Amino acid sequence: MVNEVWLAMAVCAIGTFLMRVIPMLWMKRHLIRQQVAATEASMPVWLTVLAPTMIAAMYGVSLVPANQSFSAWLATAIGILTTLLVWRRTRSLGWPVCAGVLMFGVVEVVAVLIAGN
Repeated sequence: MVNEVWLAMAVCAIGTFLMRVIPMLWMKRHLIRQQVAATEASMPVWLTVLAPTMIAAMYGVSLVPANQSFSAWLATAIGILTTLLVWRRTRSLGWPVCAGVLMFGVVEVVAVLIAGN
């Protein structure tokens, strides 16, 4: 059983890496071809439509907690609120996500500690 878990994790890690590196390499190759041809390099139309759609789909899936308990929904709501507040202040992507995930984890841990007592 333990080996299967590690194998599944390795497959997920490799798949995640490939999902990120293949479009990057394709775009890099595309930009080099545009540069050699002395034309203006532009983002492909399909990428401008597909990228936001994929981000929205992942966002929608991540908003529904796996555990349908009050504490999970509370942690999700507080995580979303924290993400929005930090985004409003920083207007970046990394810090809001980090703060939202951190707050989600803190609320979940506190809920487990309270339920354990």
